[in-house]
Amino acid sequence: MKIRTLIVDGMLSGTGIRDGDQGGYVSPSDLGVSLELGLRISKWHERYENAHFCQFVDTAENQVLDMQGLEIARLLMAELPKVKVKYYSNAELREIPIN
Repeated sequence: MKIRTLIVDGMLSGTGIRDGDQGGYVSPSDLGVSLELGLRISKWHERYENAHFCQFVDTAENQVLDMQGLEIARLLMAELPKVKVKYYSNAELREIPIN
C-alpha cells in the first residue's frame, strides 16, 4: 500500500496523521519520519486531545495548536516529498491551506 495523501489532524481516535487515500490513521514510525518529528506529532496530538476535552473553548490555544499542526504538515512535506500533505483543524472543523 502506497500512501499518496496524508492529512494532519487532531481527532481523538487518531494518531495525528490520517491516510487521505484509504482512510484510517497511520503512526509516524510506519511512515518512516524522523524520531524528532514523530515525537513532535505525538505531543501535539496529546495537547489537541486536551483542547477537545475542554470543548475548544480557549480560542488562543486552538490557534496555537493549528499553527503547530500546520508546521507539522510542512515538516512532513519536507521529510516525505512524494506525498501530498493537508491540514484539518478539528477546532474549526475545516481544512486550512498550508502556506
